Formats: sequence, structure tokens, C-alpha cells
Amino acid sequence: MEQDEAISVFNDFTDILQSEVHVDLERLRILARHGVPNQLRGEVWMYLLGVQDADRSKELTRSRARSQEYDQLEKGDPDLLRRIRAEVGRYQRRTSEMADQQYLPRFENIITAYLNTNRDVDYHPALIYLCAPFLYALDRECDAYFCFERLMQAIDEVNTTNTTKQRVAHFLSLFRYALPELCNYFEDEEVNLDEWSTSWLQNLLSKELPFSNLVALWDAYFAVSDPLEFHPFVCLAILCNAKDNLEDLEQSEIRTMLLCLPVMDMKRVSLQIKLN
Repeated sequence: MEQDEAISVFNDFTDILQSEVHVDLERLRILARHGVPNQLRGEVWMYLLGVQDADRSKELTRSRARSQEYDQLEKGDPDLLRRIRAEVGRYQRRTSEMADQQYLPRFENIITAYLNTNRDVDYHPALIYLCAPFLYALDRECDAYFCFERLMQAIDEVNTTNTTKQRVAHFLSLFRYALPELCNYFEDEEVNLDEWSTSWLQNLLSKELPFSNLVALWDAYFAVSDPLEFHPFVCLAILCNAKDNLEDLEQSEIRTMLLCLPVMDMKRVSLQIKLN
């Protein structure tokens, strides 16, 4: 039964993606909210992020233009490469899906190209985590770059509107209101609320969630109009889902779990929130 359902979902996506004239983005978004088949994720993300235009009349021309633009970007920086390699090595040891060494030069190229194009942005290890899902989902390095760039632009826009400190304060207010008992328990155990909530909010859970959960979550994020506005409520749903386990732990164990979340049922999480 599950196999039949998976085949049906796959066929629904391919029907949309194989349209000769125009890709129905609204229908694609509705489907993507419930998850995207692995084989189609990269192509779907490109449409949802606006890297690929829904009008297919000039698809090949635009694809070539992206490739040429990416080839012209400045890549490489000895100091940056050293730091990227070190962080990618640590990341690959904990993420089996990204363990293949073919990913290393692609990480290096994309991160250095992005930083060389955006001189006001400083290198941070979280860039590796935010870039990885695109490398995994997309075969062409240039496509992964432009999807990554779109996400970073969205994050930058949020940061210019509200500082990280403001967003953390707002989220913790929601946390206290929605889950007062768990919040009080954290405070009784002297859990540093700022530490984990800052990472969760800044990096879209890319550092904390198991990789399979992360890409499933991002399917839903890219399907909504403003994933970063929606993100704090997902964080609350995850806390609610893990509430019983967290209340059985002591301070150091809570910190460990919050900074490295276990595999969880994302469908169960999604039942606790509304995708608008």
C-alpha cells in the first residue's frame, strides 16, 4: 500500500514537472508541503526557490546562462579552503549521506564563490550545513550554488529586519507561552536557552536535525511563501514532540539533545503546526 502511494505521489510530481509550456507552481507547492521524492527533490527545489522559471520556453537558455555566470565567479582562497576542508571533514564524519569525497571540491567552490561575491559576509561553519542539502539534491554544482544563494539572501533579508537577539527573544516568548511547563523545567535545570535557540533560528535546524529529517523539513519550507517567518513555529512543534523525553533528562543531557536532535517522525511534527 505504501509503495502504491509513493508511486502515485511520484507520478503527480512528474506530471507537473514534465509540462511542456508552464510548470504549475501552486500545485507543486501543495504537493511539496507533504514531502518530495528523493529523485525529484533538486528539480522541485529549483522551481520553489525561483532559480528555475515556471515558463519553460527558455529553459535551456537560462540553464546555460546560469552555468556561464557560475563559471565566471571567483573561487578559491587558501585560508578559506583550509577552514572549509576542516569543517567539511567533521561534517562528513557525522553525516553518512554526505560522506562521499566528491562533495569536498563542490563545497569548496560554492562556499568560496558565495563569500567572494558577498564580501560583507564572514565565513562561518554553519555555511557548510546550509549548503549541504543543495549539494545532495542537485547534480549540477552551479544549480546547487544558485539555490544556496537564494536561501542565504532570504536569511540576510530577515537579519536586516530583525537582529538575531530580537528573533531569539521573540521565540523564547513564544516558547514560554506555548510550553510553559517545559520552559520552566529548562530554567530549573539551568539550561542555557539562548545557546540552542540561537542556533536553531539562525541555521534552520541544519546543524541539529538528522539529514533525512532536514531535507524533508526543507521540502515544506520551500513550499511556503515565507519559510523563515514560519520557522519558529516548527521549532515549537519539535519541542512539543520531544517534550516527554526532554523532561526526563538533566541539564547536560538536555543540552546534548537540543544541539543534536534524534531522528523524529516529521509527519507527527507537522500535525502540530499549520502550513499556510
